[in-house]
Amino acid sequence: MNAPRRAARPRPSRRTRVVARVGITALAVAFGASMTALSAVSMRMARTVVTPAGRARNVRILSVDAAAQTVTLERSPDTVLPGRYGLFTTGTADYLRLGSVTTDDATTVTRKLLTHVPSEGRLAPEAAFSGWYYDEPEQLHLPVRSVVIDSPIGACPAWEFPAEVDTDVWVIQVHGRGTTRAETLRAIPIFHDLGITSLAISYRNDGEAPRSATGTYALGASEWEDVDAAIAYATRGGARRVLLMGWSMGGAMCLQTETQSAHQDVISGLILESPVVDWRSVLRYQGRMRRLPTPVVAVAEQILGSNWASRVVAGGEAIPLDRLDRVAHAAELRHPVLILHSDDDGFVPSDASHALAAARPDLVTMETFEVARHTKLWNYDETRFTRVIQDWVRRQGLATDE
Repeated sequence: MNAPRRAARPRPSRRTRVVARVGITALAVAFGASMTALSAVSMRMARTVVTPAGRARNVRILSVDAAAQTVTLERSPDTVLPGRYGLFTTGTADYLRLGSVTTDDATTVTRKLLTHVPSEGRLAPEAAFSGWYYDEPEQLHLPVRSVVIDSPIGACPAWEFPAEVDTDVWVIQVHGRGTTRAETLRAIPIFHDLGITSLAISYRNDGEAPRSATGTYALGASEWEDVDAAIAYATRGGARRVLLMGWSMGGAMCLQTETQSAHQDVISGLILESPVVDWRSVLRYQGRMRRLPTPVVAVAEQILGSNWASRVVAGGEAIPLDRLDRVAHAAELRHPVLILHSDDDGFVPSDASHALAAARPDLVTMETFEVARHTKLWNYDETRFTRVIQDWVRRQGLATDE
């Protein structure tokens, strides 16, 4: 018996086939466009990370009361902080020191001016709130001389603050990304009181030291060589024991120097303020703060770590994010480390600092702050900041003031 024949399936009309092809093409174009947009945002993020930038204007001056010597700023997590800070501006003055908060409300913060502004003074509204406080070495009222350090990139200017009595203990201060050596001036008196000579250095592409061939940051992967040159300078000046103190990206540089330096025998310890311990954690945190899709950050990491893509973005070699992850390489630590980091940092998350302390409790001491923002621990609580560093230095047997 013959099986019944299936009814032939009707062929789609020509119009239906055309519509389907158009739909598929539109989907492909849309997918390609979204991928292109994702790649463009990722490229921009990667380029921003490695490109030296000027000081960001991150706050507005709303008014100045010359009679009361106060300034009113837009309220932000930084401008409302207790303590002493700095304000970069333009007009009658280019830098102001700020004291305590006098009043604040939902949108504004008024702070005491510690730099006099005359009644006829005029300041531009756009300003940059800063943790520097001191912006010139002479403001410390300590002996200082300007010196030059010969590094692989060329002559790097530095400030040398000699101890009152000849000592073989030096500390090398390494500033962070997008700043200069003036950032580290806050810590100089701490070490001077300990009888330690301080060296505040510059490094490639920071606006004071020579520019590299690419003119971009390597996030510590090559800048550490300039720190190593500073150690060599210190040893020629009589140093036999050297502390490295790094701020933010300067912390990443010190951690690289600690394992790669030719002078490991004279390194006696590291002090890290709001340090970058793992760049991936910073990139992902910044992505979340900017509400970027996770794939954007992932592609940015791939761009930074790829030779061909890194050349397009930064004009140089790939950045070894794996090697710069000091948590993953915690076993390589050789020297005592003091980390000072705020859980409310707001820029470089403290997670990796905590992880490094947990991985190497034999070498790493973690001092956790709250409320204080990125590289503003001294500003927020100068007494505690000073005490923690001095107590740790004394425990290492490096203080020469006793």
